[in-house]
Amino acid sequence: MKHQLDFEKPIIELQGKLEELKRHPENHSLNVSFEEEITLIEKKLEETRRQVFSSLNAWQRVRLARHPKRPYTLDYLNSTFSDFHELHGDRLYAEDRAIVGGFAKLGEHRVLVIGTQKGRDTKENILRNFGSAHPEGYRKAMRLMRLADKFGLPIITLIDTAGAYPGIGAEERHIAEAIAVNLRDMTLLDVPIIAVVIGEGGSGGALGIGVADRVLILENSYYSVISPEGCAAILWKDRAAAAKAAEALKITAKDLFGLKLVDEIIPEPLGGAHNDPATTAKTLQQYLLKHLVELLALPSAERLKRRYDKFRAFGHFLEKPMTRAEKIESLKKISRRTSAAAAPSTAPPTNMTPLSAAAVTLASAIAPPPPA
Repeated sequence: MKHQLDFEKPIIELQGKLEELKRHPENHSLNVSFEEEITLIEKKLEETRRQVFSSLNAWQRVRLARHPKRPYTLDYLNSTFSDFHELHGDRLYAEDRAIVGGFAKLGEHRVLVIGTQKGRDTKENILRNFGSAHPEGYRKAMRLMRLADKFGLPIITLIDTAGAYPGIGAEERHIAEAIAVNLRDMTLLDVPIIAVVIGEGGSGGALGIGVADRVLILENSYYSVISPEGCAAILWKDRAAAAKAAEALKITAKDLFGLKLVDEIIPEPLGGAHNDPATTAKTLQQYLLKHLVELLALPSAERLKRRYDKFRAFGHFLEKPMTRAEKIESLKKISRRTSAAAAPSTAPPTNMTPLSAAAVTLASAIAPPPPA
């Protein structure tokens, strides 16, 4: 089966057995009827699928997030949304097809939708630059967001990128500045903003359209400051340690929700969004509508304050407990400082002004030695 992941092997084997039996019913077991054998295999297939996908580790979820059959932004624009009209260009340099955006309807609400878009084959991936946007892509996104703000339209962003494009041309056209401007200006837009990680959420490339009142994430997506392979190459000098890095980075939806970096996890059908795109699109629509209605009920000033406070509150730190030796050394340092403070001092009295204290110090330094 094309695009099979290694942990899906038991499922694929059972599916193959089921299809083979349906094609050749004469080969069924003589101990049970054909219908009974089909039912038994289907039941075992469902149990195996549930067992496999309920115990995925971080690296396996990363691989699901990158699955080539997973729904992309344009898929959701044709299912979750309606009446989509795409807008092009940043009005400064060029059109970047790695980011798509335009007006659409979510239920009865008129909205602006922006998202990163990957390709399904080599030709489309080259056109979309594998979903990695150039500076003009982020400037286009910001131009459209300002337009939405002008007309009072809520903004929804769909994030699925390994990161912003790191090429020389992107650096020459100031990719860091383009992303930084988006981070700054998205905090100031009056309209509601909802960001959804639908696949990969890679580094600043994702954050460049990810500053929002609500940040949602699909169950098998990830959001990270660096890819697991990049982290492994830096820390372990070996990209093969990507699975270990994925666990350490805490990048899965469950980890991110526990760290309060995302506001809600959107469940996916068993086996991932690519197994049932229609159900995934419907579920996404329901969650977007729920959060949009809540945000529209808030006054603009309150919404802006909450958005600011949300991102200011990011960051959880856990200090390593001190060992017994470290505690003893710390106490010794405190004791030495206390002893030094109690010793007689030639420093000027503490009640002097800084200028007087400096004068006394200087006088004592240049005074002649006392007569013998």
